[in-house]
Amino acid sequence: MSPSIPVFEVPPMPLPLGLESDMYIEPAVPLAEPAPSADEDAPPAAEKPPPLAGANVMNVVMVGAECAPWSKTGGLGDVMAALPKALARRGHRVMVVAPRYENYPNAWETGVRRIFSVFNSQQEVGYFHAFVDGVDYVFVDHPSFHSQGKNIYGGERAEILFRCGLLCKAALEAVWHVPCGGITYGDDNLCFIANDWHTALLPVYLQAHYRDYGKMTYARCVFVIHNMAHQGRGPFVESSLLELNDEYRERLRLYDPVGGEHMNVMKAGLECAHRLVAVSHGYAWECQTPEGGWGLHEVLKVNNWKLRGIVNGIDDQEWNPAIDEFLKTEGYRNYDVDTLVEGKRACKMALQKELGLPVDPDAPMLGFIGRLDYQKGVDLIRDNYDYIMGERCQLVMLGSGRHDLEEALRDMENRNKNQCRGWVGFSVKMAHRITAAADILLMPSRFEPCGLNQLYAMAYGTVPIVHAVGGLRDTVKQFNPFENVGTGWCFDRAEANKLRETIGNALYTYRQYRDSFVGVQRRGMEQDLTWDNAASIYEEVLVAAKYQW
Repeated sequence: MSPSIPVFEVPPMPLPLGLESDMYIEPAVPLAEPAPSADEDAPPAAEKPPPLAGANVMNVVMVGAECAPWSKTGGLGDVMAALPKALARRGHRVMVVAPRYENYPNAWETGVRRIFSVFNSQQEVGYFHAFVDGVDYVFVDHPSFHSQGKNIYGGERAEILFRCGLLCKAALEAVWHVPCGGITYGDDNLCFIANDWHTALLPVYLQAHYRDYGKMTYARCVFVIHNMAHQGRGPFVESSLLELNDEYRERLRLYDPVGGEHMNVMKAGLECAHRLVAVSHGYAWECQTPEGGWGLHEVLKVNNWKLRGIVNGIDDQEWNPAIDEFLKTEGYRNYDVDTLVEGKRACKMALQKELGLPVDPDAPMLGFIGRLDYQKGVDLIRDNYDYIMGERCQLVMLGSGRHDLEEALRDMENRNKNQCRGWVGFSVKMAHRITAAADILLMPSRFEPCGLNQLYAMAYGTVPIVHAVGGLRDTVKQFNPFENVGTGWCFDRAEANKLRETIGNALYTYRQYRDSFVGVQRRGMEQDLTWDNAASIYEEVLVAAKYQW
């Protein structure tokens, strides 16, 4: 027989006492209080301040052939990088549209692809997007851009014109199709800012292909003139490739006493834009003269009612000696207006050591940074080389461009390696370090729409010597030793002897009246040279365009 399994009986548990029983005792643990609501627990939220632009907040789309740091050959790239951020800080919703010349690691494929008719052929483009510092950066993707790489303006005339037309058409419809942050910009309360002749077709296409057909009725376009010398000229027969009717093709026609009848893309852009901006007050005036208008001065005179000069600014997060990343190592030193003398002394000695020059903080150091061509007046520095060496100065030059001027830089260094260095090429780090270390920056430009290097120089306490033209005349005020005012030295004609006289005056002040020279440096640093000031003036132009029908 199998063993029997014991059975255990569990005695019944007494039932709990009812609440009505006399023996019921209240539990010792207090009942939980109801949790406060989220509204009661949170501190009172501070009211969000209204945007600086107030009721003038708009959707702004800035279009250009280059945009730093992704693509840059000159000052236009810097403007395309800095002005949109300043407008965004004022409360505007800002998009930048530029070509995608390379694979940019922080720009992502949106999946949006559109087909446009360009040069009477169907072209498909893609859009890449990056969001940086409150600005939407949209890059137009097409093989014609990728094939250029860093040679942004390379190729034959027709190839460049094709890329410009494609960029303008893709930028116009980006506001309809590219969902930045999940929402497209749309075409209400919208203003495009087109820059230089590469985007001069944008206001033309806006009017001819959209507004004339009841589309983009509330969109406007401001055209910014950075350099009148480049206008998109070509044989008038090529205007048939731009897909415009006869009315707008006639706007492209210009008769030039020198070049004869031709197609001029900038002319059409100037006429079709709702407002025009030149990059300085002086340049706005110069553009209306035969010397400065390059054949378009009469067009600008007719349209000067919508022209305004606005001086460029600088990005004080990139160009600021107090926080400059390139001044933190190798003996360089960050400085501000209070530590100017010690800071620049340390930077000069560090640059002398880096470049292999004799380390002498008291030797006057003259610098030049820029493109090596006729416009920049590099030949005037070359013609004064012996004088500068005779004055026991150190001369440091950085730039690239014309082959003969590149050879001139190499020759000047080889003739006196104890006083001169000529760096052929370009280095952002070296540009910052020369600006911080030099006592004087030379800018003998024959013409200069605005110029940025003189602004960078003054922000770093480096005294500019400039030819008084365009933006250089607007931004650099002649030193007056009797009233102790001014931020630099100016000369009135682009001639070697005029530059030599001005260098002599600056060196005399540097050596004999150092306190006065330091005063010039300090006044330069104390100016408000930022883009925030310029952006508020641009906003006035945008509002004027908005209310122009």
